[in-house]
Formats: sequence, structure tokens, C-alpha cells
Amino acid sequence: MATKIRLQRHGKKGKAFYHVVAADSRSKRDGRFIEKLGTYNPNTNPATVELNFDRTLYWVQVGAEMTDTARALLSYRGILYKNHLLNGVKKGALTEEQVEERFNKWLEEKEAKIQAKKDGLVKDAYKQRADRLKAEVAANEVRAKEIAAKAAPEVEETPAEEEKADEPVAESEAPAEEEAKEEAPVAEVETPAEEESKEEEKTEE
Repeated sequence: MATKIRLQRHGKKGKAFYHVVAADSRSKRDGRFIEKLGTYNPNTNPATVELNFDRTLYWVQVGAEMTDTARALLSYRGILYKNHLLNGVKKGALTEEQVEERFNKWLEEKEAKIQAKKDGLVKDAYKQRADRLKAEVAANEVRAKEIAAKAAPEVEETPAEEEKADEPVAESEAPAEEEAKEEAPVAEVETPAEEESKEEEKTEE
């Protein structure tokens, strides 16, 4: 019987999570399985991977096959690395103390990377929240100015402008024109030369 480590889908549409199981390779994906080894939840950031380390390592050592996703999860948790080190012990290249030392060092580095990623996500979330607050404050200030501008009364004309508007157009010039008309003579005045010519005409007659 060929054994395979693979995922079984659970959860609801759009929010799926998976069980990591050891099952007969001939069984259906979500069918019967031999042993449940852990869970995988991709809905969190970073993804949550929980595995029974010892039992999963056992199935790897006895030659269980793995799907691509299951292999990635086992590598993420260090199971494949631990299996590699134990194979070195079988060949005489390493001792068990060296295996534990190397694996613990790798595990510390891995945990540090995961924690750094979590801290980075928290900082990014805090920064995004601060940026949103600044944008909201700026938008509120602009809105308040617009409301204040609409509520402000219209600018009225100053008293000087009103007086200029009420003044007659040519009040001072009209009497001057009338006086000029009155001073103009109605009849023509005869000059001395004209009088002399008239007297000469009378003598000749």
C-alpha cells in the first residue's frame, strides 16, 4: 500500500483550511485517511501551519510520498531538514548531538524570521492606519472650509459706493448749460458800419 502525505480540504467557500493527513494514495482527496498529522490555515498572515512533528517525521522516514504543497509545509516546519540530518547519522557523517545542535540553530533562525515578518506586518498596519487618519483629518478640514464659505454672508456695498450710485449723472453741468442759453441774444445787434450804409442810402433817395 502506497502512503501519501497530502491535504484534505475543509471550511467554507472562500475560507478554506486544510488537514494534513497520511492516507492511501488510491483514496479520494477528502476520503478516508490513515492518520491526521496537522492543519494548515492559509487565511492568516503569515499562514498557520501546525504539525505533529514526530509522527510526520515517522511517515517521512518510512517512505511516504508527498504532494507539492505538503512537501512545502513539511520543509517550512523543518521536518525535511531533520530527516536529512538523521540520514547523515545513519551514514556516520554526523552524531546525534550535532544533529540536535544544527537543528536547534536552524529552528531559532526560522522563528526569528517568522517573528520579524509578524513585526513588519504590525508596523505596516499601524502606518496604514496613521496614513488613513491623516487623510481623514485633511478631508475634514477641507469640508469645514467649504461649509464656512457657504455659511458666510455676502459682501455688502460700502456707504461710499452707495453714495456714488445715488448721485445724479450731470447735476452741476445742467445749470451751466441753461445759463449759457439764457445769455444768448434773441435779436441781432447792428454794427456802426451797417448804420452808416443805411444813412447813405437814405440821402441818395
